[in-house]
Amino acid sequence: MLNIFLTGAAGLIGGELAARLVAAGHRVTALVHTNRDIRANDGCEVPVQAAVSGDVTQPLFGLAIQEYDRLTRSHDLLIHCAATVRFDLDAAAYAATNVGGAANAVEFARHGAMPILHVSTAYVCGERDGRILETDPLPDGGFKNGYEQSKAEAERRVRASGIPFAIARPSIVVGDSKSGAIRQFDTTYAAFKLIAEGRVRHMPVRAGASLDFVPLDHVAGALVDLALDMQQAEGGTFHLVSGQPIPVTDFFDAIAAFAQFQRPRLVEPHAFDPAVLPPLERRLYKRVAGLYASYFQRDPHFDDTALRARIGRACPPTGADYLHRLIRYCITTGFLNAEAAQV
Repeated sequence: MLNIFLTGAAGLIGGELAARLVAAGHRVTALVHTNRDIRANDGCEVPVQAAVSGDVTQPLFGLAIQEYDRLTRSHDLLIHCAATVRFDLDAAAYAATNVGGAANAVEFARHGAMPILHVSTAYVCGERDGRILETDPLPDGGFKNGYEQSKAEAERRVRASGIPFAIARPSIVVGDSKSGAIRQFDTTYAAFKLIAEGRVRHMPVRAGASLDFVPLDHVAGALVDLALDMQQAEGGTFHLVSGQPIPVTDFFDAIAAFAQFQRPRLVEPHAFDPAVLPPLERRLYKRVAGLYASYFQRDPHFDDTALRARIGRACPPTGADYLHRLIRYCITTGFLNAEAAQV
């Protein structure tokens, strides 16, 4: 039984991870900020050992020194999930939460002489295409947004810390592999909704681009396995990915397989001009869909050899049947319009 300190426990990955760790008999102390609601992906409340109010952007996580000392002394492992995953923030916000949060997590682990399992993103590869190895060095540039850049810098802080670490890199996290269920619809789901319901009808898509959708259950399960094997995982970087990238055209075909939804017009990026879109579509593209447009213009193939070798876990299939399960779940819950697409 481990005593695990978990940041970001109220988030999508953090909540499901907390549920699985508790179910396996481990004690979880959850660091929470504005949201104290810790729930598994099925919506059930997670009975963590304790929920501690704090702030990863602050030294000592914003805790009193006595409590900080007590917490660092009483835990065996820090899992750092806390981060902002928004794509529309300024550099200062990313620096405070993603980079500063990682630096403060490192100091927490150092103070308690414990290892850190740091949750990053596979898209720290930036604009690279082709095979992306877990052992590849971080690029110096070419990031498509401030989120990717900040997560790469956070990794550098962890790697340079001198404390025992492992880094886990999920790709685009979506619903459960069997049911398509997901507890909260945010990030890419917001763009997906606008596209499917016909409110954004044009997207810049590069020929041959692909998406690496990874089910939440694969990500959370792999994180549990790594957490319980930190002595062997130490120093490693692990891709928590599908390993089965979906052509962007197949993604839009899956949407169009449902009669009520729209297949957008795919435009080569060099020929795409958002300024000529109709006014409402232009606003929605700028505020939401355009934030994710770069993911429709890349073709990374994330290799997960190290993860498979370390924990023997392979991602479930993520082809057309899985995409349809994701879409049906969105319809069943009312997230997507079940009747007619907007025109």
